[in-house]
Amino acid sequence: MKMWSSFRLVPAALLLLTACVHQPISLPRTPVTAAPPPATGYLARDDVRQFIVDVAGRQSLEKSWLEQAFAGAHRRQPILDAIAKPYEAKPWYQYEPLFLSEARIAGGLDFWNAHAELLAKAETQYGVPARIIVAILGVETFYGRQRGGYPVMDALTTLGFDYPPRAPFFRSELEQYLLMCHEQSFDPLTLMGSYAGAMGAPQFMPDSFRQYAVDFDGDGKRDLWNDWADIIGSVANYFQQHGWQGDGVLAVPAALAAGAQPPATLQVSTVGALRQAGVMLTQGLDDGAEAMLVALEEEHETRYWVVLHNFRVITQYNKSPLYAMAIVELADAVADRRTAELHVAPP
Repeated sequence: MKMWSSFRLVPAALLLLTACVHQPISLPRTPVTAAPPPATGYLARDDVRQFIVDVAGRQSLEKSWLEQAFAGAHRRQPILDAIAKPYEAKPWYQYEPLFLSEARIAGGLDFWNAHAELLAKAETQYGVPARIIVAILGVETFYGRQRGGYPVMDALTTLGFDYPPRAPFFRSELEQYLLMCHEQSFDPLTLMGSYAGAMGAPQFMPDSFRQYAVDFDGDGKRDLWNDWADIIGSVANYFQQHGWQGDGVLAVPAALAAGAQPPATLQVSTVGALRQAGVMLTQGLDDGAEAMLVALEEEHETRYWVVLHNFRVITQYNKSPLYAMAIVELADAVADRRTAELHVAPP
């Protein structure tokens, strides 16, 4: 996936306001293939049947097993409605309160305290700060409480075959999902997720599951639904694999010099180049550091931030700069609360 697209490819955070409250689940296993299903619904479509043939050939999956999966898939209009109105299309002053709330900060503190040992282990092994892992889980699913109310097979099939703007992407994820279910012995018709097909507490898309999910507790399974060790370890692994560089500053408030024209936002540059373009920073940074300018729309003004390398890494999880800024702010708020209330050293 290309960085800094304005279209969000993994819109898992959107489900937070619409998802059902999650109850622990036992992951269903792949059913035994019965007689060929009748060709109705998606299975009756020529484009779907060609997709089945192509996937069966590419991935050595049984055609009859794929047909059973598509026989149970249903077109969901609410999915198409949701993707047409992403929350990342909101201005920052409306987006920020959705995730930087007292409930989410307090919930982050409780989650951190409950899983402090696992978070410390992940931080040591992968080099990703605990506060970032906590914030990801807080924004994505309110620390596992809201994981999505759509069958993943329905979501990916609906978007793959009835949403032309992003059909290639979602068909690719659908293929990865079918592979994932086959490899993990999951029933593809029973797993639940977001309207975009994101799954589990960290809201991984199928391709991300296959590439970055880890068995962090060594029990022989990669469980992103119920196993907090695997969930925490997988988020940390994702960021490490996408180039996270230690800890440090992610974003610095900035302003424009009088008369300066705003340089291009969301384009990779350096601190020095931004300074030369009239961007003034509130703290000192090395001129050679990789940086970008982000503009956030407040109710009565535009605020500017200079964001550094690890901020851009966060956008590999979700391409929206609003999302990445929400992660930064929630991470800092939870860490500050933990420092104040538990009298621990700042992370």
